[in-house]
Amino acid sequence: MSILVTGGAGYIGSHMVLSLLENDFDVVVLDNLSNSSVESIKRISEISGRKCVFVPGDIRDKELVKNLLIENEVSDVLHFAGLKAVGESVEKPIEYYENNVGGTLSLCEAMNQVGVRRLVFSSSATVYGDAERMPIDESTPTGNPSNPYGRSKLMVEEVLNDLVVSDSSWSIALLRYFNPVGAHVSGRIGEDPQGPPNNLVPYIAQVAVGRRDFLSVYGNDYPTIDGTGVRDYIHVSDLVDGHLAAMKKISESPGTGVWNLGTGCGVSVLEMIRAFEQTSGKKIPYRFVDRRKGDVAECWVNPSKAESDLGWKAKNNIFDMVRDTWNWQVKNPNGYS
Repeated sequence: MSILVTGGAGYIGSHMVLSLLENDFDVVVLDNLSNSSVESIKRISEISGRKCVFVPGDIRDKELVKNLLIENEVSDVLHFAGLKAVGESVEKPIEYYENNVGGTLSLCEAMNQVGVRRLVFSSSATVYGDAERMPIDESTPTGNPSNPYGRSKLMVEEVLNDLVVSDSSWSIALLRYFNPVGAHVSGRIGEDPQGPPNNLVPYIAQVAVGRRDFLSVYGNDYPTIDGTGVRDYIHVSDLVDGHLAAMKKISESPGTGVWNLGTGCGVSVLEMIRAFEQTSGKKIPYRFVDRRKGDVAECWVNPSKAESDLGWKAKNNIFDMVRDTWNWQVKNPNGYS
């Protein structure tokens, strides 16, 4: 039996594929390479000493997905494929709904037709919208996300919940996390945005390595500790371990499970800048600019349910995250190029 990883050449997906191979799973990767590189797949093989099946293609191609599921005897699907930039989603909402919602519908239809009904979905804490209290736990109302990216994730969650209600043979994990950062300890695979980074930490890293002149900090008048946005950052390796734990959980019990994956610690933009400066020894020039549409002031999660249900807890702190990010960036100043 094999595991299908959609978006497996991307940032989180590539780390997931490596971990699966290291845990003796057979892996099939489906990725359209719109925001990823096939070089990550090559490096995964070099690190693990094992190969996965890589297929360039789109999850909206139902016949392709069905054939992959059948030919590789897939038992579980880990679904990372999708567009993920908050700011871009405000500018291109239709593209986000078509890719994230439409793509998941096509994927699930193909899975259902061939009888593969175990799915771990890469969701987001943005489904909670601008929550009234922190930290956020799974009982927090999902409310109204402040941007199309978050709404697309919430729509998919609702679709998957309806799917389980309609057919109890489905087992689905909905994993809500916020800001994955860091890289593999080897520095061989990491986050390689196509074009200017949409997320804070890779942008800081590119400023530190000299690819960017300065960092734009979107807003310094939020009601937070220093006026800048506060987020829950989680090391990508911890995130991957959470997916392994969720995959095991849904193999034991059908239905839908929802878990927050995070450290439970909120970190502001300025705190992240200082941590990066301390770890890298580089000065990070930055400028305050207007708030970005779709952003919320603060968001961090209560991960205790994941610890009790899945036996999972984040191990890495902010300095571990920055260390591994910087190691990746120094060894790969231009990413996979």
